[in-house]
Amino acid sequence: MLILAFESTAKAASAALVRDGKLVSQYSQCSGLTHSRTLLPMGEDMLKNAELTLGDVDLIAVAHGPGSFTGVRIGVSMVKGLAWAADKPCVGVSTLEAMAWHGLAAGGLICPVMDARRSQVYNALFRMEDGRPVRLTEDRPIALTELAEELRAYKERVFLVGDGAELSFRTLSALGLPCGLAPENLRMQSAWGVAMAAMDKEPGSADSLLPVYLRLSQAERERQERLDRENES
Repeated sequence: MLILAFESTAKAASAALVRDGKLVSQYSQCSGLTHSRTLLPMGEDMLKNAELTLGDVDLIAVAHGPGSFTGVRIGVSMVKGLAWAADKPCVGVSTLEAMAWHGLAAGGLICPVMDARRSQVYNALFRMEDGRPVRLTEDRPIALTELAEELRAYKERVFLVGDGAELSFRTLSALGLPCGLAPENLRMQSAWGVAMAAMDKEPGSADSLLPVYLRLSQAERERQERLDRENES
């Protein structure tokens, strides 16, 4: 099975081709340009350089969140359009589950963390078993202090991946928790991880692909806070 995967939930964007679990090619970019300008051209160039077309692809996968609200929307919307136009099945996968694949060589307890601001990270815990990450918790926004207490109960070293890994490493180390930091080339989100996470997911149609945000956007939070103040007065 040939999977075309996209990742746009954070600052970096990437596209990857994975055939039967083997990486064919990957294109990553962290230039500061908006994903709406870079993501689709990256996928098109990658297919062209591999002498393939969208017609050769069996499944289109995308990280559907959590992450940047704008980045998630761009990735999901683009894949919905590609899947609809080419009449291809598609699937959305958890950004955190895709990131957990970067801990494959480390093994043990894998802790993907994305900076969610407001003193929180997006996080889920996984354990490497038989060459793949097995989920231990659901995706959630969580305070680092709360995450530290949860990790303390495992009484083992944890491997940190994600754009919040460096922040988490400093905090958790200061609290006396044993943890390892993924090297920079494995730290950020990647479309390869998206493709690997998609392999055991049930494909759907473009209509069924939806973003997963986990919490309200800043504008929505501010609106809710304003309504709450008005109701109180």
